[in-house]
Amino acid sequence: MTTLHPAPFLSGFGLGISLIAAIGAQNAFILRQGLMRAHVFVLCLICALADAALIAAGVAGLGTLVAQSETLIVAVTVGGAAFLLGYAALAFRRALNPGSLQAARTGEHDLGKAVMACLAFTFLNPHVYLDTVVLLGGLSAGFEGAARLAFGAGAVTASFAWFFALGYGARLLAPFFARPGSWRVLDTAIGAIMVLIALGLLVRLF
Repeated sequence: MTTLHPAPFLSGFGLGISLIAAIGAQNAFILRQGLMRAHVFVLCLICALADAALIAAGVAGLGTLVAQSETLIVAVTVGGAAFLLGYAALAFRRALNPGSLQAARTGEHDLGKAVMACLAFTFLNPHVYLDTVVLLGGLSAGFEGAARLAFGAGAVTASFAWFFALGYGARLLAPFFARPGSWRVLDTAIGAIMVLIALGLLVRLF
């Protein structure tokens, strides 16, 4: 009979939420998709499953290996910064010609492009690996056996709860984003966040 370990589970859940809920490129992307109500379930599921896979890898011991690979860290950091700057440019361009919520909902909703962007925001962001594989994986080493699995399960649960709450909760803001000016503010903020994250990554690297 499996023993329940609520303390490690809650520790993993709390730490997972504190890391995932930080303002970042992935969250900004999910927020915008949620506002447009475009492929919300699929994209939230992708983000949550990706986190689950990375957390599992970290708990299994991959975190130490990644932390020791300087070449891998440099490659992921430079590639991620380039992608973030490119997406920031697109966000600023949208801000110059904003549409209302209705206009956005009738625009291009290509699932393939949305999924590719979601995967890029997830796997080209070095913070994802540092938070899930290295940090959560490293902290899980403080637990043993079933307690370690419970810690990982708590972090995975936090990821699912956060992304689906963000994606579907975004529609509560729909009345506010019925005005074109609100989309201008959102896309400007998204662009600024992308630029700051990209520059922060490059500064820490070089």
